[in-house]
Amino acid sequence: MLRHAGCLSSARGALWSVYFKTLLRVPDHQTGRRRSSTMSRAALPVLSVVPSRALVDEAFRVAVQNLPPSSPVTLHSLHRSEDEDLWEAFGHYVSDSRGTVSVAEDFSFGGTYTGKEAMGLLWSMSPVPGSRKGLRLRKKNVCVPQLVNISVYGGHVEEGFGERVPLASTLTERWHMGPGVRRVEIREKGVRGTLFIPPGPGPFPGMLDMWGGGGGLLEYRAALLASRGYASLALEYFGADELKTADKELNYFETAFNIVSGHPQVIPDRVGIFGLSLGSLMAIYLAAESSVIEPRCCVCVSGCHHYPRGKNLQALIENLFGNSKLRVDEHNREIWRDMFLPIPEDLSEKLDVGRINCPMLLVNGCDDQNGPTVECAEDMAHMMRAAGKEHLLTRIEYPDAGHLIEPPYSPHAKATKFIKNGRREAVIVLWGGQTKPHADAQEDSWSKILAFLQEHLYSTQNPKAKM
Repeated sequence: MLRHAGCLSSARGALWSVYFKTLLRVPDHQTGRRRSSTMSRAALPVLSVVPSRALVDEAFRVAVQNLPPSSPVTLHSLHRSEDEDLWEAFGHYVSDSRGTVSVAEDFSFGGTYTGKEAMGLLWSMSPVPGSRKGLRLRKKNVCVPQLVNISVYGGHVEEGFGERVPLASTLTERWHMGPGVRRVEIREKGVRGTLFIPPGPGPFPGMLDMWGGGGGLLEYRAALLASRGYASLALEYFGADELKTADKELNYFETAFNIVSGHPQVIPDRVGIFGLSLGSLMAIYLAAESSVIEPRCCVCVSGCHHYPRGKNLQALIENLFGNSKLRVDEHNREIWRDMFLPIPEDLSEKLDVGRINCPMLLVNGCDDQNGPTVECAEDMAHMMRAAGKEHLLTRIEYPDAGHLIEPPYSPHAKATKFIKNGRREAVIVLWGGQTKPHADAQEDSWSKILAFLQEHLYSTQNPKAKM
């Protein structure tokens, strides 16, 4: 029986009905209870999701059997977030001559996605009509799965799923933390974070994982990286009161890196850095400016290298929020990209990436409305070329993808609520991207990120956790 060390100690099977009714809170009629005891078992539609339990970056196969031939049906997914918001997606299908539908092989003719999209029921999810504005789906407690209820309805349905009786339903678990991964809270040398250690004796390559300017401690990517064989420290850093100067700030990140490299289950000279948005800026900062640490490689998603020398993060962000180039669109969503333009020529206003000595992977979306990340990548390439280090740089750019490029099958966050740290001011920020191209970018970039990490951090086969 599958258990997650350090998180779950009770048997999974007993949780099925509890999760189904209390977390997802789907009405009893949606649990697939038979409406008529006289209906034969052979005549009932059969809905399957394989695997029903998997890591979030693993694809599943959804299929329906025992339908009437050429029958219109709707496949629907429903998830209740940890913030108690409902998210859904749906696709319209027509059964074949055998009365079957395969989401991976058949076309969706309408809904929240169209075409052959095996994972459309996940990546096209959005808040149900009437939900709060500016929502973003992010996992908080990685010790329990994301529960997604998959249902099939007769006809091509557009709305009111909660009031309809499905033909069949099933529950699937999506995990960020694989079996055997250990979660260890870090409160050491002033550093705050959570370390995730892969299953097995080790030692393993390590990762310092940093998110953006929204602050807080986000664990789900580090947990997933550990499930893929990398001891990963999810670092809490933004807005820390003690980081009041640039020197103290640099020291904080260096200390965090050394906590990873010094762990007995980490290979000390095979530690990389992974950042998104502001976290990418800090990854570049460490690789270019630190004389204390030597990252083996860096992955920078949607990052810029604009960092006036001598300023700390808080001062940098406060200056940006007061920038006259901040603008809003017709929906009053803030667009930040112009605040970083034009890219400065003066090296005192940006990081000297020509000093970087480790492989760098830059992942950017061409419709990023939060920062001029593609332009920054071009400038970084020019600077590294001038320093004779262009061979260290790998760039991936995705048309019509936005700023928040997350692990695969994550719902696209085009515009979400953002709390401006320090001001406690809530705004809606436009991150950019179109849903389908953005979903494709997330899936493709994750495979390329894992290949990059495999190349630079592993010399043997990468161990993987399996559900």
